[in-house]
Amino acid sequence: MLRRMSHWLWLLLLLICLLTVVSGCPSPCSCTSEIVDCRNKDLTSSTLPASFPSTTQVIRLDMNNLLSIPNGLLDHLPNLREVFLKHNPWHCDCDILYLRSWLQGQQKKGLYRDVTCASPEPLEGRVIMFLTEDELVTTCQYWYCNLAVISQLCLFIFIVVQGILLIFIILSLRRFQKIAREARRTAKELQQSSETYTYDNVPLCDYDRT
Repeated sequence: MLRRMSHWLWLLLLLICLLTVVSGCPSPCSCTSEIVDCRNKDLTSSTLPASFPSTTQVIRLDMNNLLSIPNGLLDHLPNLREVFLKHNPWHCDCDILYLRSWLQGQQKKGLYRDVTCASPEPLEGRVIMFLTEDELVTTCQYWYCNLAVISQLCLFIFIVVQGILLIFIILSLRRFQKIAREARRTAKELQQSSETYTYDNVPLCDYDRT
């Protein structure tokens, strides 16, 4: 009786373990206890699973449409032994730096000698883990150049707008000063006219009656 209960208990524990592994399997991949199979799923860098089970030992990402690997995706997998990466159109620019760094940190580098760049043209066919950082950084220059051009353009527009506002303020002040001068002159003329009118209407004394 105890032996039968022990047998069922082991089966239950095994079932729980299997359910745990299956439930942690990222879509649209299929999983076993050690392997996550995502090959030939038409995956791109944006549709790639965000994480893998911590017990994963092998990940198959071959035969997809991956251009790069998101930063940190292959980290925190202590049991990971191999990742199949062939037959993907890897684009070797700034975004490939993480994959290059990960490949260079692997002990079995021979497994990844066929993981090569598909683009851009100057790096086509190059083994990713053998790329130098300078080669990849130069492919990112356009991003910094575009940012610099946009920044300079914004600065130029800001200066132009400030100049237009300054000219408008100066013209407005001059117009205000002109209006103020005209108002003062008009007020002075009115005051003089008023004084003249008062003087002209002062009654004269009639000395003949005295």
